[in-house]
Amino acid sequence: MAFTIKWAESAYEDLKEIVQYIALDNPDAAAKLADRIIYHIDLASEYPFSNRVVPEKGEDLIRETILNLYRIIYSIDNSLKTIHVLRIWNSYRGIPVIE
Repeated sequence: MAFTIKWAESAYEDLKEIVQYIALDNPDAAAKLADRIIYHIDLASEYPFSNRVVPEKGEDLIRETILNLYRIIYSIDNSLKTIHVLRIWNSYRGIPVIE
C-alpha cells in the first residue's frame, strides 16, 4: 500500500519555478518533465525506503530520488505512512536547504 504524499510549500514552489522556466522555451517539455517528477514521487510513495539517503543529511528517513538533473527530496513518516516532499532541486544550483 502506497504511503500518502504531502507537499512542503518549498517543494511546490520548486516544481512551479522549474516548470515555468522550462515552459518559456518549450511548454511541452515542461509539462512532460512535471509528469515525470510526479511519477517519481508516486514511485517513492510506493517504495519509500528504496531510494538513497540524502548524503548531506545522513538520516535514514530523509531520502531522495534522482531524475536527470533534479533531486526529489522527501522525508518518511513510517508511523503515519506518509512521505513529505521537501524539495525538488536542480543539482546545478548546489546543495539545497532542507528544513
